[in-house]
Amino acid sequence: MQRIAIIDIGSNSARLVITHIYKNGAYNMVYNQKEALRLSQKTDKKGCLTPQAFTDTIETMKSFAHMCKLYHADRTIAVATAAIRNAKNGAELTKLVEQETGISLHIITGNTEAYISYLGVINTLPYESGIIFDLGGGSTELIYFHERKILESVSVPIGAVNTTAMFNTRNVISPTAYSDLTFFLRTRLSEYPWLKQPKLPLIGVGGTARTIGKMHQRATRYPTTKIHNYKLTVQAFRGIFNRLKGSTLEERKKISGLSSDRADIIFAGAAIINALFEVTGSKQLITSGCGLREGLFFDYYSKERNIPLIADDILARSTENILNLYTPDVTHSKHVTELALQMFDSWKQLHGLGKSCRRLLKTAALLHDIGITINFYSHARHGAYMIQNAKLFGLTHKEQLVTSAIAGWHNGVSKSYFFRDQLFTSMLTPKNWDTVNKLALILALAESLDYTQSSLLQIKSATVNKTGANLLLHADGIPAIEMHQIRTHLKWFAKTFGVPLNISLVEEK
Repeated sequence: MQRIAIIDIGSNSARLVITHIYKNGAYNMVYNQKEALRLSQKTDKKGCLTPQAFTDTIETMKSFAHMCKLYHADRTIAVATAAIRNAKNGAELTKLVEQETGISLHIITGNTEAYISYLGVINTLPYESGIIFDLGGGSTELIYFHERKILESVSVPIGAVNTTAMFNTRNVISPTAYSDLTFFLRTRLSEYPWLKQPKLPLIGVGGTARTIGKMHQRATRYPTTKIHNYKLTVQAFRGIFNRLKGSTLEERKKISGLSSDRADIIFAGAAIINALFEVTGSKQLITSGCGLREGLFFDYYSKERNIPLIADDILARSTENILNLYTPDVTHSKHVTELALQMFDSWKQLHGLGKSCRRLLKTAALLHDIGITINFYSHARHGAYMIQNAKLFGLTHKEQLVTSAIAGWHNGVSKSYFFRDQLFTSMLTPKNWDTVNKLALILALAESLDYTQSSLLQIKSATVNKTGANLLLHADGIPAIEMHQIRTHLKWFAKTFGVPLNISLVEEK
């Protein structure tokens, strides 16, 4: 068991995240703290951090050090980015931090920052290619990746805080200031011709990108606040951008989804995104809730567990983590998954569903019992809620809801529970619910075949012919409970697929 503390001292804010790693390799966040430092605004004309910057940073680091001690952190990884990196006295500040707190604050280069942010994105978002931008207070890291590999990266010293100061965009933006800002950003970004990628999405990391996503969610009454892997078009972004351009600071503070402490720097940050849209030609913005801190954690975790730094399958890896966190009997869950997938693959002509649905069934089957950690008698519903809110990477918001509903129905259809929830009723269509019903039924059959969690039954064959669907089972013992349980789903099967399910058993002598 370990507790790992990650500290990120940025140009706008400082963050501490503490993650618990269990003996079986599962991990989850146990503490998160954010402090607004605004170091980019605390630099003098000589390029040095001011005494106030020193005082505020030391105070924040003392607070972080106290929490690391309180949570018994075994290892602390602390990095400083643009504001301290670019300051002439940045090294002096990091030396003082170590003297005062005992924490070694490492100043990372812009290229290193870009690479670590890439690690946070590539391990949590399911895109093969794209342009990542990590927009902070004092710099923006740009990464072009193709087939999940970095081809180009650069750190540009333009961020939401320093750009706000340079062009005085804190309040009302004059036509001249807007023109100068636009020209400046286009000129700087045009230095990197590899940014021209009109077919690829922009993937935004950092507070500005997340805030744009939140503002769009509020404006469109999106039924969930989940921001990771949230998508909006260039047209939707420009609607938000134009609203910001025409508003005062006080008016911005009243915009839903925009926090008051970011209202003064949001326009400059949005202007950088707007310039990126123009230079890249991209048509879509995808917000990422993961970046530098997650990248630092993955870097540490991969070395400790001797696993690949970049996951081959982010959904499989994140599912495995949730499985190990909450499942009392992993062997049972994996056996049920094998049975469910065998039936899915053999009955394709019956259900008519494709590979994407197979992924959802697999995920739901692996996690179908996690609700037992809360209450056995209603564990299907509890499990559905946990899956709905788990850090499952590689799924769209709708796919995660479908997966949670599949697991929630593995003991039988429960419309009264799910249909009372506005999130499910607003995001899932009748076609989605038809898919949920079919996959939940297959999962229910698989769960019945291992009801005693003793792996007594194996599927010798699953077929479809004129008589209906057929299951030929092999038993290593006396599966009386399993056979009784599976028969309770025969009416559900006939109603769903329009044919009977015929079950034959071969017992071991």
